[in-house]
Amino acid sequence: MRTKFGSRVVAGLALTFVVAAAIPVFAHHSFSAQYDRSKPITLVGPVTKVDWINPHARFFIDAKDASGKVANWEVELAAPAMLMRRGWTKNSLKVGAVVTVNASLAKDGSKLANASTVTLSTGEKVFAGSSGGDDSPTP
Repeated sequence: MRTKFGSRVVAGLALTFVVAAAIPVFAHHSFSAQYDRSKPITLVGPVTKVDWINPHARFFIDAKDASGKVANWEVELAAPAMLMRRGWTKNSLKVGAVVTVNASLAKDGSKLANASTVTLSTGEKVFAGSSGGDDSPTP
């Protein structure tokens, strides 16, 4: 009796561990699941916030739309480690600095974009390490 109970406990713990380990895999998304490469956008404006976090660094920018209305956009980048291999530092983007972002729009129509390149306020153009590719999006 005790052996059956012990085996069930071990099997239950093993199943729990496998399910818990798989959750991050399901949480991550592919580029094409969330973004539309055929819908490029260029955003220009000041950085309002920077999140140097995994699995993707991101920043926020106040950019004007075609009618001149300002909206706060969330811009996704690659993981911080990948950005650092491309020459970025945690201080590459500074709040208040005006940047230009070439990106692909989110499929859901939200104010979310995945950057391919970012032109910093210094004029330096840096690649964002996007899983959609480093080239500027093409229509």
